Amino acid sequence: MKHLIRNLGLTFFSSLLCSMAYAQDLYTILELALENDPTLKQAEAQYRANRENLSQSRSALLPNFGAGGSTSRVTSGPTDDVFRTFPDPLTGAPTSVLVQPRHSYGNGLNNHGWGVNLSQSVLNLASWYTFQSAKANDRAAAVNLAAQEQDLIMRVAMAYFDVLRAQELLATNLQEEEAALRSLEQTRQREEVGLVAITDVFDSQAAYDLARNTTILQRDLLRARFEALEAITGQPHGDIDELRADFPILEVDGSLVEWEDQAEDNSLAIAAARYNLDASRKNLRARKADRLPTVDLLGQYGHNVTAPIISQGIQIGGGAFDRTSLALSINIPIYTGGAVSSRRRQAEQNLVAAQESLELTRRQLTQNIRNAYRRVNTDVLVIAQRQQSIDSAQLALDATELGAEVGTRNIVEVLRARENLFRALRQYADARFNYVLDTLLLKQVAGILTPDDIIDLNEWLQSGG
Repeated sequence: MKHLIRNLGLTFFSSLLCSMAYAQDLYTILELALENDPTLKQAEAQYRANRENLSQSRSALLPNFGAGGSTSRVTSGPTDDVFRTFPDPLTGAPTSVLVQPRHSYGNGLNNHGWGVNLSQSVLNLASWYTFQSAKANDRAAAVNLAAQEQDLIMRVAMAYFDVLRAQELLATNLQEEEAALRSLEQTRQREEVGLVAITDVFDSQAAYDLARNTTILQRDLLRARFEALEAITGQPHGDIDELRADFPILEVDGSLVEWEDQAEDNSLAIAAARYNLDASRKNLRARKADRLPTVDLLGQYGHNVTAPIISQGIQIGGGAFDRTSLALSINIPIYTGGAVSSRRRQAEQNLVAAQESLELTRRQLTQNIRNAYRRVNTDVLVIAQRQQSIDSAQLALDATELGAEVGTRNIVEVLRARENLFRALRQYADARFNYVLDTLLLKQVAGILTPDDIIDLNEWLQSGG
């Protein structure tokens, strides 16, 4: 999966980051998100932290080398000075002579030594399979991190097009409000000259008030959508590029079977589940190996210096000596209170859980890829129908307004026809944005979504100014 992770990485250029005076495109905002999104940064930190488990499990297979030393000072002596009486050689008179001074720290003796020790596991299958399990877990974590990067691409795209969706809805509502205001003014003028009843003015006023209220709500929604985008990038956005009107609406390239096969080969969820299953298998082998003998090589070298002991003026012992040892240690577990058997049973159940998790992931992938595939093709049909509904609603509105002018239609029918037209406009814009996001979602489910897809989509954006 290394190529997936490498492909998902982006090169950041500070010169590409536009100032707020200019509209920002989707790719620029994705760069900002990759630099500043706390969710992705948290996932990266957790991945690096969990990766240390690999080094920790490897350490059980590598040599352990240590060194140590010690020093001590030994003091001893009588509480009081010890004297003996001897006759003076010249006069023969008794003379007291100091033969042993009282205890003093200054008269102490130093003992010191140092040593090194080395241990190397020669045979430990449990540690070996634990290391192999950690390697599989690390691969699964790397795939999950790549999935987090794909998820960021989707979250940025959804937040970006939610802003465009809110902008489009606001623009449509402003048009509807303007049309409702014109209709209200015309109805008032006609009522003043007696062409319509006052109830038509009331209906027009109600339609305008409703449009005005919707515009207020849409302005607030647009601000909320910008704030949602800011929460990902960590920066405010004053304006973003809009989707071009000639953006191609095409059915999915390839058959459903081809997409299912592609998803099976590239799905990050499937890859992670497989690595987790492999890790569980290796962990079970490690727990079974807990009952096997282990062999370790042990080596030691020591150098010690012991100060001599002086008693009654006589030096006893002391000196320097070295010691070395080299040994093979064999450990055979016989009974550990049932812990070994319990860990084995636990590993067996974890393996069953990993197998079922892989099967569940496969089934969910099949369901998700089929739904995503159908959704894109359905979006194509819906967009075409939405376009047709706009044309039909426009013709109906023109005919109704003409009928109102000659007296065959009333203002309520005109308002209803206008409402149908603007509803069709909103639904058409909504369907286009759904199509864009559904095409990206299809690639994410298949495991092939990369920043290149954002670059390609970025070509179909243009500044609204």
